[in-house]
Amino acid sequence: MLNIQLATKYARAIFELAQEENNLDGYASDLEKIQSDVFDIPDAVKFFQNPLVPHQAKKELLKKAFDGEISDTTMNFLMLLVDKSRIGIFSEIYEIFTGLKNQAQGILVADVTFAFPLTKTQEGQLVKKLAAVTGRKIKIRKHEDKSILGGLIVTIGDKRIDGSAAGRLRGLKSSMTVNA
Repeated sequence: MLNIQLATKYARAIFELAQEENNLDGYASDLEKIQSDVFDIPDAVKFFQNPLVPHQAKKELLKKAFDGEISDTTMNFLMLLVDKSRIGIFSEIYEIFTGLKNQAQGILVADVTFAFPLTKTQEGQLVKKLAAVTGRKIKIRKHEDKSILGGLIVTIGDKRIDGSAAGRLRGLKSSMTVNA
């Protein structure tokens, strides 16, 4: 709970800075790069969460990894997180920042689960259809799950549309057992 509160504090701070500079997309791009290049790697997360690793070593690694690739302000933000021993909650900060950005830009995130990857055409058609239904901009977050056998499961907020083969089979089984 404390980590979420701290992450929210830092995410709001960088979000407000990005809004003041009218550069939400730029900051989002920097934070996404950091997340994917470092904090999506379990061994890297262990390194940054390890209290025995000196702050200077963490800072040097971040500087080598991102010098010239992210803005100076984002780099300073990373250094602050290291100094305050908060770099270990970067992923939470990133998720909260992304949620704030999407909300500010009127974007809904649709979690799409599929058994087989979508083609670019299919993805584009899905985004158009969901945008037409919701009346909002849609961003897709993809998840692959072979257990659904085929089709899609789309979740937007608390709404879920199960168009998967496994879901249809469960529905058929359920209706057969009720009628029996």
